[in-house]
Amino acid sequence: MSKLVIVGTCAFDAIETPFGKTDKILGGAATFIGLAASQFKVDSSIVSIVGEDFPQEYMDLLTNRNINLEGLEVVKGGKTFFWSGKYHNDMNTRDTLVTELNTLADFNPQVPAAYQDAEIVMLGNLQPTVQLSVIEQMSNPKLVILDTMNFWMDIALEELKTTLKKVDVITINDEEARQLSGEYSLVTAARKIQEMGPKYVVIKKGEHGALLFHNDEVFFAPALPLEEVFDPTGAGDTFAGGFAGFLARSGDITFENMKQALIYGSCLASFTVEKFGTERLENVTAEEIRKRLQQFKQLTQFEIELN
Repeated sequence: MSKLVIVGTCAFDAIETPFGKTDKILGGAATFIGLAASQFKVDSSIVSIVGEDFPQEYMDLLTNRNINLEGLEVVKGGKTFFWSGKYHNDMNTRDTLVTELNTLADFNPQVPAAYQDAEIVMLGNLQPTVQLSVIEQMSNPKLVILDTMNFWMDIALEELKTTLKKVDVITINDEEARQLSGEYSLVTAARKIQEMGPKYVVIKKGEHGALLFHNDEVFFAPALPLEEVFDPTGAGDTFAGGFAGFLARSGDITFENMKQALIYGSCLASFTVEKFGTERLENVTAEEIRKRLQQFKQLTQFEIELN
């Protein structure tokens, strides 16, 4: 089993959807990634920053999942990163109502010494120079996975391109892939992004699944059709956590094994959207995951006669 370093936000979210609204609840990329990866019983460490207002119960939730918190900096008198958003009726678009960086504005990640030899690094969506500073602290990772977004492409494109040269896998959505590459075709976009550094490109398409590209090989993982999508917040991070967690458990980073990792990521993300925040992910059972994986299998397997 490989060690996994997870870098990203531990945060408070306040969310409104057509199904209801919440006050401040647990959120953040590192939180969703960590909880998803914990399903694979991996030795993981979260590197993040919070304020003194971050409850002990949230820390206990993470440590009870065997997630090391040595790299979680708690700033005395500081406030934790806060995001508030409202989803439209189609659940694919949302408006950001409030973003308070708070302690995140001064985040200088420090990877614990015991995890600097980790084989797999999962870099959640952060400023590209912050992501690069983590890569430079690692001794010799087998796989560096990076998540990013259009915001960084708008204001820090050159820094992002510098960081991408040190990355093995990038996970972005289809709109971001087109912006980063300047290409409309996702096949062409993936090829151009591979030329920037990442050997593997994962393009997330929300309710329409995800694509994995490597050289001239392509694999598609569907998203499970669900009766209700309650809250999409954290689904992409859950997907990334399932992807990274599966690879850390297996220690196999071939294209063939990444296909399975993609399915596990999609499977776990399908649970996250069923409740607000991390609630569903906190309580999902191994049996529920097994049954849903079977649904994914039935969704995609078929027999066809080829002449």
